[in-house]
Amino acid sequence: MDRTVPRTGSEDIELYIRTYYSLLRASADVRIRALEEAHARMGSSLHLEARGLEPDMAAFIYASLRLPPCIGDVRRVVLGQSREQFAQAGLGDVESWTLVSAPARRRRSYFDGRSTLACYIASGTDIDDVVPLLTAFQIEWNKLHQRLRGEQVRALLREPVDTPEGLARLAAGLGVAVEDLGRLRQVWRERFWDMLRQVASHEMRLSVRLLARTMNDYRRATHRWFDHVLEAFPPLAERPVYFVSSNTHSLVNLLTGFALRHQAAILDFVSRPENADLLAEWREIERRSVPSSRENFLYYALKKLLSTPAGAALAAERAAAERGRGILRIPSEHVFDIQAQVVDLSLLEPADLDPRLQVPEVEHLRRSRAVILNIDYPLGLAAYLVLTEVAARVGELRGVYIMGKAATLNGIIGDVMIPSVVHDEHSQNTYLFDNAFTAEDLADDLTYGTVLDNQKGVSVRGTFLQTPRYVDVFYREGYTDIEMEAGPYLSAMYEISRPRRHPENEIVDLHGLPFDVGILHYASDTPLSKGRNLGSGSLSYFGMDPTYATAVAILRRILRSEARRVTAETEPVRAAGTAG
Repeated sequence: MDRTVPRTGSEDIELYIRTYYSLLRASADVRIRALEEAHARMGSSLHLEARGLEPDMAAFIYASLRLPPCIGDVRRVVLGQSREQFAQAGLGDVESWTLVSAPARRRRSYFDGRSTLACYIASGTDIDDVVPLLTAFQIEWNKLHQRLRGEQVRALLREPVDTPEGLARLAAGLGVAVEDLGRLRQVWRERFWDMLRQVASHEMRLSVRLLARTMNDYRRATHRWFDHVLEAFPPLAERPVYFVSSNTHSLVNLLTGFALRHQAAILDFVSRPENADLLAEWREIERRSVPSSRENFLYYALKKLLSTPAGAALAAERAAAERGRGILRIPSEHVFDIQAQVVDLSLLEPADLDPRLQVPEVEHLRRSRAVILNIDYPLGLAAYLVLTEVAARVGELRGVYIMGKAATLNGIIGDVMIPSVVHDEHSQNTYLFDNAFTAEDLADDLTYGTVLDNQKGVSVRGTFLQTPRYVDVFYREGYTDIEMEAGPYLSAMYEISRPRRHPENEIVDLHGLPFDVGILHYASDTPLSKGRNLGSGSLSYFGMDPTYATAVAILRRILRSEARRVTAETEPVRAAGTAG
């Protein structure tokens, strides 16, 4: 196999990584300003104008979506792995602080109400994510700060005119496109004017400190995370397990039928004036004027309803319905933020399953001992840590299935990519494996996109740690699927099935693994349209199409495989009884 990996073009990325890791070894805080030059020199695809005087609004918006709203008040960011670690560093009980979150990045964080933000991290990937985010945000904040010093612009902030005309005047004063300012307005919402006043009031001078420095620290945190999962569901230690890395809503919606049974309540919510767009879409579905899935629509609208005060009673009812069908949600505590869900296949109600999951012999699952362990997808190297921990402590691993977002170099947003080759930038390995899925498994359920199988993927270290030249080398070698978790998961699969640690910088043949493997990625970004992607906040309704197409394919394979297994195991027993 001709194996070319992008050495040319990655030197500045590697220099940037070495710079912040060497500085973070210090026991004192590191000023983000010390990283700005290396960050700008890298020429990240997400921050092309880092060196320029003009604000790079795409980079600023991208970072804003992945940092908590309190970031304008923050002066110090502390990264650690456990409550005790933060306390030992003199921060006290950080979990008594205010819990804060970002719209488009899941990371447990606490703000002390003054100037310190404590963030729980799961692996080195969190460092590769947080540090560039903070650096990009500070660079662009300070550019805008300079532009907000003029009296004319400050007058617009003192007496804001919150109309398209007022926004256009402000954009002209800042020297940015009105469309970009409008997008920032959507991100900051009701905080928009207050945040701009904050930008005008002070230059940002962030510092960061890393408390966790060794691989053992990360392994210990992962062990504690899974201890909590086992405490919540002890039988997991001896049950057969189908491991799924996805999200916290898709599988549950498909398995419980809750949204479908509560269609009337959901449509009452959709009929409210503020949901006019949703109501129009529903009417189009009812008239069959659009090919959208009725079930996907109800799942999306249910999520919207449950996020409102009016949905509180329904949320309690849903929780009871899940428990009655053998589904247990297990939130993480005192470590990184990865929720787990355990699904006891023997307790599912076949009649409640999404119509797309009605597979032959599904009723035989009543005799199954297997469970699905679904986790809210981890970031980067945390995937390796989580899967190796799970595999070592459950009864039997019968399958590993991964669904998640990716950037596509040859498709459009909404397409689904099925890789059979993955290059991992962490280990520098190129993994070859049998993907359980083909285009045929998803074609009937994907309405708006295209299924692209036999793809080559690359797992990068971080979203900012890519440059146009770096990506171009991969593209020339046929790599079209860019994401962050498949490589670490495949490294874990190697160690689960081999008697030694995964190699480095090799072609690794993972064909013939002793468990089923399926990896599905849906395109949420095209690098040529920077800043405009499905990750720009809440997944839109049309983003539900690839999400549920991939989730349906995974569940259908699990249910079918387990039903066949149970049938095969019981038939000899039945035959022996007949013979006797």
